Amino acid sequence: MEYSTGARVNDSVTQFKVYEDYLDSKVKPMDLFYLKSRELARKLVEHGHKGTVQSREEFEEKKAAAQAAQAAKSNTFYSRSRPMTLASAGKELKDNFLKALAEREEANRSGKMTSVIFIRDHNTLGQEVSGYIDYAHRLKTQDFEPYFSGKMRLMPGRSDLCYYNWKTQVSTSNSSPNFEVIYDDPNGLLFKNKRDKKILNVDPMSGPGEDSNRTFLQSDLYIHVVIYDHNIRTV
Repeated sequence: MEYSTGARVNDSVTQFKVYEDYLDSKVKPMDLFYLKSRELARKLVEHGHKGTVQSREEFEEKKAAAQAAQAAKSNTFYSRSRPMTLASAGKELKDNFLKALAEREEANRSGKMTSVIFIRDHNTLGQEVSGYIDYAHRLKTQDFEPYFSGKMRLMPGRSDLCYYNWKTQVSTSNSSPNFEVIYDDPNGLLFKNKRDKKILNVDPMSGPGEDSNRTFLQSDLYIHVVIYDHNIRTV
C-alpha cells in the first residue's frame, strides 16, 4: 500500500476531523430516535451493522497519508524559496530516540544521509506493530514538529517501507523515493539505496553494509528502536 494522492481517497477522510465524525456521518436520524444514544449508534456503525466501514486504524492511516500528500505538495511549492527549517530546532529533548532523530534531521533533509528507522511498539488500539520508516521521506511529507514536541509519537504505518501488525497479521512493504525493498533475498530483508545502489542489511546478526551503520537505542517511548544510517558519498 502506497501513499495515494487521488482526490477520491483523500476526500473520504479529509472531510472528517476525527474518526467519531466519520462514524456520525453514517448514523441516520432514525437510528438516534430508536437508540436514544449517539455512542451506541456509533458502535453499531463501527462494528459493521450499518454496512462496510473503515476501521479506526484504517481511517487514521488514510488520514495520515492524505496529510502527507498535502504536505508534500506544499513542500514542493515552497522548498525553492524557503531556507531549511529544522523541526527539532529549539526543542528540549529528553528521550534518546528524539535526540537521535534531531542529530540526523539536517543530514536527512539535505540528502547527505538516508536513515531507516525500525520501531516496535503498540498502536492507538493497543496492538503490537513494527516496521521500517524512511526518515528522509517522512521529513519531506510530514510536519515533525509535533513529534519533537512530544504531542505525537512516530509510528510505522502501512505506507512505510515495511509494516507488520502482530495481532491482525497484516503485512505490507513499499519502496520509497530513497529505498527499494528487497524481501525475497535468501539473506533476509534488505533495502537498496536508489542513489548509490548500495545495500542496507537490517539483519542484527549481519553487518549493515557499505557506508552504513546501525544504532541500537534505549527509549522510554518505545519497546524497541533501531536506526540504520546510510551515508551518501559526494564526489
